[in-house]
Amino acid sequence: MNWYLEVLKKYAVFYGRARRTEYWMFVLFNFIIAFAISIVEGLLGSPGFIGMLYGLAVFIPSLAVSVRRLHDTGRSGLWLLIAFVPLIGFIVLLVFMVQDSEYGQNQYGPNPKEAVI
Repeated sequence: MNWYLEVLKKYAVFYGRARRTEYWMFVLFNFIIAFAISIVEGLLGSPGFIGMLYGLAVFIPSLAVSVRRLHDTGRSGLWLLIAFVPLIGFIVLLVFMVQDSEYGQNQYGPNPKEAVI
């Protein structure tokens, strides 16, 4: 849960680098929360306003952590636009997100793995 909250604290921080753990824990908790909201809304017969509000609230942090994750692999955040290519774009982006960090410092900052001792 700390990883999720850490991403929310960096709400619109598009510079720097994000470790794989930070990205994937955010994705996991985001999925769990969205799933729980959808179950509650389904039980209440709600039209989905809470889920929509939650989606809007985490949209910018999701973009920011994705850009920082791409920076960690040595790529520009503009690589997120490849997601608009049907099917292939998602696969390429998934491969980028599961790759290990680029060792040492790159143009986006120091390696966050080396900073944590």
